[in-house]
Amino acid sequence: MSIKHQIIDSFDPNGVSSHNSLFGLPFDENTAELIIIPVPWEVTVSYSSGTAAGPEAVFDASLQVDLFQDDIKDAWKMGIHMLPIPQEMINTSSNYRILAKNYIDWLEKGSPEEDLERFAAVPDLINKACAEMNEWVYEQAKKYRALGKMVALLGGDHSTPLGLIKALAEDHVNFGVLQIDAHADLRVAYENFEYSHASIAYNALKLPQISKLVQVGIRDYCESEYIMAKENNRITTFYDKELKKESYEGKAWKIICDEIVDQLPDEVYVTIDIDGFDPKLCPHTGTPVAGGFELEQVMYLMKELVKSGKKIIGFDLVEVAPGPEGDEWDGNVGARILYRMANLYGASQGRLDLK
Repeated sequence: MSIKHQIIDSFDPNGVSSHNSLFGLPFDENTAELIIIPVPWEVTVSYSSGTAAGPEAVFDASLQVDLFQDDIKDAWKMGIHMLPIPQEMINTSSNYRILAKNYIDWLEKGSPEEDLERFAAVPDLINKACAEMNEWVYEQAKKYRALGKMVALLGGDHSTPLGLIKALAEDHVNFGVLQIDAHADLRVAYENFEYSHASIAYNALKLPQISKLVQVGIRDYCESEYIMAKENNRITTFYDKELKKESYEGKAWKIICDEIVDQLPDEVYVTIDIDGFDPKLCPHTGTPVAGGFELEQVMYLMKELVKSGKKIIGFDLVEVAPGPEGDEWDGNVGARILYRMANLYGASQGRLDLK
């Protein structure tokens, strides 16, 4: 009997979480089929901070998530393992966040000339630090994919998945990105930060392997992003306002989901910014926006994506931020999104059976 089978036989999925591991599962990086890379990074956030603590908040809340999935038999047996949260990255993020915040404050004051010398070098310093973070993510993704693992990412702000997407682009010559988000994230070096959280979609599109970007739930965007989305034939945007209008006029969510899925190629990377959901589900995320989805709306869309026969090649969940004074609600919601997405990812890869 293999080590993994021994672990499975000795674990009670209906019992109390007694393992200090993601979802209380008994797997490690050797026995798990899915590796979660935690990236506690929030250097370029432009409104509220806190997303660097997202991986820890989700981890803590995950111990209360029931493992049973009524449409995926024995889903937990696939094995999910989150790598240790890198403390050094938390420290680096915190230090550069202070530098970035002071620079953003200077920009918001109109960039006073008397402080120009003090702040002129900041963008280059921030860009270098973010590039190093992206390279670390890329190397982690390459390492575990070379071992035959599925890989996903837990942020951190929305700049964090770029290294994972780049790693996937080396092995997939034509894939799409399905983006659940309140924001278009198509800004070019927002606030002069090349790897801004508000530039992730723009940066991802630099990869020629991405044949289509399908954005869903967008409701906060600038004019240049609107024009870019309209004029770039690689981008299809389903704006929150239009989705709700269609729903109010009687169009079924099933039909809308079919239209979204039809826009995607056979292989799909899924990026989920938690602010794509109604803010009641993520009140402490960095840039909450009124509107958005219920949890089951998005999970229904993801299940329809898998049922269509299209393959999820990777995913991320970003912008989860814990509330003050130990408020665990955001982490609670994030943990449930992460578990469901992990199982749907496994099902799309043929490692789990989806009803």
